[in-house]
Amino acid sequence: MSIPKDVLNRYLFDNMHVRGELVQLHNTYKNTVALHDYPKGVSELLGELVAATCLLTATLKFEGEIAVQLQGDGPIGYLAVNGNHNQEMRAIARVLEETDATGLKDLIGKGTMVITIRPTKGEAYQGVVALEKDTLAECLAHYFEVSEQIPTTIWLFVDEETKQAAGTLVQLLPDGDDKEKQTSDYEHLCQITNTIKREEIFSLNADELLYRLYHQEEVRLFEPQDVTYQCSCSEEKCLSAIAQVETSELKSILEEQGKVSMTCDYCRTTYDFDETKLSMFLNENDQKH
Repeated sequence: MSIPKDVLNRYLFDNMHVRGELVQLHNTYKNTVALHDYPKGVSELLGELVAATCLLTATLKFEGEIAVQLQGDGPIGYLAVNGNHNQEMRAIARVLEETDATGLKDLIGKGTMVITIRPTKGEAYQGVVALEKDTLAECLAHYFEVSEQIPTTIWLFVDEETKQAAGTLVQLLPDGDDKEKQTSDYEHLCQITNTIKREEIFSLNADELLYRLYHQEEVRLFEPQDVTYQCSCSEEKCLSAIAQVETSELKSILEEQGKVSMTCDYCRTTYDFDETKLSMFLNENDQKH
């Protein structure tokens, strides 16, 4: 049995100054890796990163886009997830060499995590943290500790065979006076959440899972949000890129191949532009160059 839809749930633990999130993904993860022949370990880490980005995006009170990238000196050049406040996600990995490695350390090596937030209104913000911990979940918790000074614990799960990814988050809300009680409540909820089993997060819906974990607590569940795989490539964006190419080079490609083609690295969609599609565009270039 598997969760039929991709969904993110947010919830508050009343009287505890702690919040939580749960994301369960199937199609989003499946579509992310479907058109790429990634090694198993790479697919698993990419699934973790997609789930983690969903959780991270949900903690931010903003409208706009987010990009989370892991880069290092290992066999994987980088992994990147792009998403937005609507939980529309796309992801990619650049595999430099064939590898049977699994896990963050062996795949990325010595590296960094770069988180870029571009609000619809306001200035873009970028945070960089070294990947010094053993797992992606621990690195993200470290990011919250460094950038937000907010105690946060994250759990990530991937089943590469069934193409399911999931994650959950517990975060302290430092908005009360009794700091000792807040810390105690947070640690208590982390201990409970740590009992979650892989088969449960992949087979139970949010209501069932949260009841099993927190039936002795007061949990206020908010409206769930759908998560989707959505590539943002378009013909218009390709034309914007083509606009940077010299007219002479475009003409040379058209003469040799009869068209100018661009393929999206994320979804593998190919956009073809023949001379007719580029005629006015070429004339504009003629004026520029």
